[in-house]
Amino acid sequence: MERILIVDDEAFIRENLERILREDQYGATCAGNGTEALALLQESSFDLVFLDLRLPGLSGLEVLKKIKESAPDLLVIIMTGYASVESAVEALKMGAYDYIKKPFKADAIKLIVKLALETQSLKREVERLKKQNEGIFSSKPFIVQNPAMKILLEQVREVARHSDTTVLITGETGTGKDLIARTIHSLSPRADRPLIEVNCATLPENLLENELFGHESGAFTGAKGRKIGLFEAADGGTLFLDEMGELKPELQAKLLRVLEDKKIRRLGGAQLRAIDVRIIAATNQDLREAVKTKRFREDLFYRLHIVPIHLLPLRERPEDVVALSKYFLAEYSKKFFRNFKGLSKEAMDLLLAYRWPGNVREMRHMIERICIMHDAEMLIPEHLPKELQGSPDSAPASLPFYFPIPEAGLNLDEIVDRFTLHVIEKTMAMTEGNISRAAKLLGVPRGTLRYKLSKYGIDS
Repeated sequence: MERILIVDDEAFIRENLERILREDQYGATCAGNGTEALALLQESSFDLVFLDLRLPGLSGLEVLKKIKESAPDLLVIIMTGYASVESAVEALKMGAYDYIKKPFKADAIKLIVKLALETQSLKREVERLKKQNEGIFSSKPFIVQNPAMKILLEQVREVARHSDTTVLITGETGTGKDLIARTIHSLSPRADRPLIEVNCATLPENLLENELFGHESGAFTGAKGRKIGLFEAADGGTLFLDEMGELKPELQAKLLRVLEDKKIRRLGGAQLRAIDVRIIAATNQDLREAVKTKRFREDLFYRLHIVPIHLLPLRERPEDVVALSKYFLAEYSKKFFRNFKGLSKEAMDLLLAYRWPGNVREMRHMIERICIMHDAEMLIPEHLPKELQGSPDSAPASLPFYFPIPEAGLNLDEIVDRFTLHVIEKTMAMTEGNISRAAKLLGVPRGTLRYKLSKYGIDS
């Protein structure tokens, strides 16, 4: 039960307000002056305060100041029958949630209480999500050895500094798009503000619009009060729209207007409200193809595509297959009190040959399951699920490009040279010809890389 403190020197006002609140099952406590109210606030916790501006002894503004000093998040509603508009505005500047004039009607009191408590609940949820996200950042570090992914993380750190830039993250399911979004937020100047996440694929279109924009009382059947949407909840922070490709055309148009105007309108409302929110969108779909087939608005695509970040699938990152499998094995071996010290060469070969349709998420869950079901010093092929053991069509997928194998066989030196050439060309392209950065990413001295560039005739 929510607890509400009523502070007024008139017994009739206190008793009337207490009766109205108890009708809606709120707990109400009364104080006749500011000193008594402050003492009650020290003894007990309250969710909301009704505070008269005109009190004997300490004035309402003085009490409000002390409340905000000791409990800045406590919502205070000012009551006044005397003060001018200027004094009410002064109270709002000092942190009051709202004000209401005497005499008041029961319906008005019930509505303002409902809205105030919804606001308080939303703030608490935002704080919970922030703490949850902080836990995610500390417990799920990036384990990256692939040169392309190292460069991508440099881009992530750079774009995070520009707090207003819209970001579009693409990649297959399970590649870590949500982790990238959280990292951008945590490294940005908005890190101390909320990060609100919404999966556009899990909510029906009508509910999603309500979640994003909120609604005014009476906007539709059952809308008995005002609801603040996620755009407003994320004000000053970041809104992460996952599975963006699932948005229906009508919502795409509304999102485009928000991106262009930085304003939203609640459902059933007439007022445009300015917002300061960074948008990070993510999708596992090919949005360019969706634009061609008219499933996604071209103008919205280019508005989102300001900073594109594409996550490679795990099958194209053999270095990360090795690093991640070792990391997850150590993590879950410790969690479940197992004795695994590493993976056998045969088991690692199977991991490298597998296509990983579920990417990093699939690997994490698979190794967690292994550590629950088995215990040994080395993870061996017999511990792996059947789909990883000897899949005939998986081997070529582990290579960054495919070698057709003729009956006469292949020259191993030729394979190594072609592979080396491919990797160096990719790395030089990603570093825009910067030999020092490329050498650092490849883990070789600059002189060695220069020799390789000359050997393979690659322009630097």
